Amino acid sequence: METTLKSPSHSFLQCSPTLFTNYPNNSNFITLTRCLSLKSGALAKTMASTTDTATPITFGFKNLLETFTVDVHKAENRPLNVPLIAPFTIASSRLDKVENVAIRIELSNGAVGWGEAPILPFVTAEDQPMAMAKASEACAFLRRCPALTLGSMLGEIGAILPGHEFASVRAGVEMAIIDAVANSIRVPLWRLFGGASSTITTDITIPIVSPAEAAELASKYNKEGFKTLKLKVGKNLNADIEVLQAIRVAHPQCQFILDANEGYKPEEAVEVLERLHDMGLTPILFEQPVDRDDWDGLGYVSNIARERYGVSVAADESCRSLIDVYKIVEGNILDVINIKLAKVGVMGALDIIEKARAAGLDLMIGGMVETRLAMGFAGQLAAGLGCFKFIDLDTPLLLSQDPVLEGYEVSGAVYKFTNARGHGGFLHWDNIA
Repeated sequence: METTLKSPSHSFLQCSPTLFTNYPNNSNFITLTRCLSLKSGALAKTMASTTDTATPITFGFKNLLETFTVDVHKAENRPLNVPLIAPFTIASSRLDKVENVAIRIELSNGAVGWGEAPILPFVTAEDQPMAMAKASEACAFLRRCPALTLGSMLGEIGAILPGHEFASVRAGVEMAIIDAVANSIRVPLWRLFGGASSTITTDITIPIVSPAEAAELASKYNKEGFKTLKLKVGKNLNADIEVLQAIRVAHPQCQFILDANEGYKPEEAVEVLERLHDMGLTPILFEQPVDRDDWDGLGYVSNIARERYGVSVAADESCRSLIDVYKIVEGNILDVINIKLAKVGVMGALDIIEKARAAGLDLMIGGMVETRLAMGFAGQLAAGLGCFKFIDLDTPLLLSQDPVLEGYEVSGAVYKFTNARGHGGFLHWDNIA
C-alpha cells in the first residue's frame, strides 16, 4: 500500500525542504499514523522487527511533540571535566578547563539519550555545583514521572528549570530526552529536525592572546582548511587592532568575525570598524559589541556598521529570551541573532528561530565551551534546519581530550553527520564518574 505523508505547517521547521520522508516501496514501511499511536516500548519492538539495512523512517519533530509517549526508566547526571589545549580568554572571563555536566536518560524501551549542560563563568548563570544540583532535581523528577507525550515532558522540564537562570541545564536535559526519542525511532537528529543537510562548516575561534600567538593560530587554522576565523576582542582596543593585523598576515584570505562579548563602549566599537576600514579590513559580522543591556548603544553601533561599512551586528548576550527578540525586531536594532542552546534551551531556541525568521533576521548558531556531545546536538539541529548563515560550533576543537565516542566526523572545518540513530555519539558513563 502506498502512503503519502504531508508535513504540518509550522514555521520553525520551514527552514528545511523536507520534514518527513516516505518509503512507499519499502516492505518494512510503517505508516506515520500507526507508528505515532504506539507507546514508546511498542514502537521500539516494531522497529526492532525491521532489518538493519532498512532505510530509517524520518519523522517531523513537531508531530512527535504531540504524539510520541516518553516513558523514562533511568535518568542521571555526572560532572564532565575536560582539559583545554590552552586557556580560553574572552572579554568577560577566562576558562582554564571545561567543567560541564553530562546527562544520561534511558527509556523503558532501552533507548538511551545524552545531553550536556555547558558552564562558562559570567556567561551561563549556572556554575558546575548549581548545574549538578538542578540536573539531579530534573533527573529525579523524570525517574518518578509517569509516561507523558514528548511535548508534555519537555514542558514539565521547562517548569522545573525556568528562564535564563537554568537555561544551560534545561538544554542538557532537553537534549537527552530528544536524543532518546530519536534513538527510539531510529532517526538521526539532523533528519528529525528537517533533513536539509547532513553537513555544516564551522568557523574557529581565536581567543584573546598576543599578536604572535594569534598569528601562529591563524597560520595553523589556514593549513587545516578554516576559511572563517572568529576573533575574541573587547579588552583592549589597540591590542585588538594589533592582533587583527598579525592574523591578516598569517592568513591573508580569511574571513573574520569580531566578537567583543560586551567589551566595548559604543564609541569604541565604531572606532574599531573605522580603523579596520582604513586598513582595508572588513569583518563579515560584529558580535555583541556592547553591554547586553545597552540597547541604544547596540542600535547605534548596528546602524553605523550597516550603513557605513556594510557590516551586520549580531546579538548574543543581548538575546536570552523571546522578549529580547521582540525588542530587537520592533526596534529594528540589528540584523543577526546568535542562537545558543545553553542560553535559551532547545525548545526556546526553536521558538526564537521561528520568530527571527518570520521577521527576516539572519541567524547564527554558537555554543559556550562544549564537548562533541552538546556541539553535535547543536550541529545536527543546524544541519537539519538549514537556515543558519553563520556557524560557530568549534569549541570541541579547543579541547585537549575528546570524551565522546563515535558521533559526527570531522574534516577540518566540516562536520559530517551520519545516519546513526539520534546524536550518534555517547560517553563511557562509568569512566567519567
